Amino acid sequence: MFRLTIHTAFAAAHNLINYQGDCENLHGHNWKVEVSVTTNELDKAGLGIDFKILKRETNALLKTLDHKYLNELPPFSEVSPSSENIARYLYHELTKIFGSDKVKVEMVTVWESDFAAASYYE
Repeated sequence: MFRLTIHTAFAAAHNLINYQGDCENLHGHNWKVEVSVTTNELDKAGLGIDFKILKRETNALLKTLDHKYLNELPPFSEVSPSSENIARYLYHELTKIFGSDKVKVEMVTVWESDFAAASYYE
C-alpha cells in the first residue's frame, strides 16, 4: 500500500456558530490543507497518482472557498465552518473525485494555525 500526500492552502473568513468566545466573531485564517490518498498499485511510470493531478483537483475545490466568507457558502449553511467541518467537507468532495478502487482519499487535515489542526477520515 502506498500513501501520497500533498499540502496546499487557502485563505477565508468565518465565524463559529454556538461558540462562547472570540471565535464567534468574524475572523479569518490562512488555512493549510493536507490531503492523503492511498493506492495499492502503480502505473507504468511507477506512480500511484500524479501529484499534479491530486494538487490540481484539490486546488480547484479550494478555489471555491478561497477569499470567501465561509458561513455564506452552501456547505456551511447548516453547520458551523469549523476546521473539523471544513476537513469533513473537503474529504467528501475529494472522495467524489478520488473514490475509485485504485486511489482512495485516506484523510484530510485542515490547519487553522501552525499549532492547531483538525483531521477527518472514514
